[in-house]
Amino acid sequence: MGDAARAAVRVKICGLCRPEDARLAAEAGADFLGVVLAPGPRRQDVRSARRIWGDLPVARAAVFADTDESEVCRAADRLGLSVVQLHGSEPPEFCGRVRGAGPWQVWKAVRIREGERLPDLVGRFGAVVDAVLVEPFSEHGLGGMGAPLHPEVVAGARRAWPPGLALVVAGGLRPENVTAVVRSARPHVVDVSSGVEARIGVKDPEKVRAFIRNARSAG
Repeated sequence: MGDAARAAVRVKICGLCRPEDARLAAEAGADFLGVVLAPGPRRQDVRSARRIWGDLPVARAAVFADTDESEVCRAADRLGLSVVQLHGSEPPEFCGRVRGAGPWQVWKAVRIREGERLPDLVGRFGAVVDAVLVEPFSEHGLGGMGAPLHPEVVAGARRAWPPGLALVVAGGLRPENVTAVVRSARPHVVDVSSGVEARIGVKDPEKVRAFIRNARSAG
């Protein structure tokens, strides 16, 4: 991937809990606005997710984890999702069925443990999803929990990345390190939540703007 492609990295601001933060992210140039519908401190329900997004003309992404397949598809349809992000132990067959059930993309999160090889994990899902989201494993819960993903974990696998499959990088991203991560790991999308917060559930406007600006400048 050349410099022009690196410059085209897209940004997802996730863990949105307030309409004003969704507007902030949209105005700052985010490509995806993410709401968590899985257990955790930023969890929302379908009604509150709809309120958070409002009528903003930005792609909507929702995070699910080990949710019943019919419930995932029903929520995706009701919310007009662009992206269904599966963050639990969903097998490839589940991902493929959800992907085929509607017009949305499916992103599958894989959580890298020490000693695991990313190509082995990607190989399980590459044919049945639109993107693989890579983040470090945490004993404390789903998501990267603010722990950093070492870019070298991704860099080697990126050279043989399956064509047509997007790479999303998450975990420990902040305005201060996103430029280096984009340059080394060369993701298609960077995904941030806690790294642009003032406190849990509340985004910091300056951090959001700086994160998007620094990600885009990495090319």
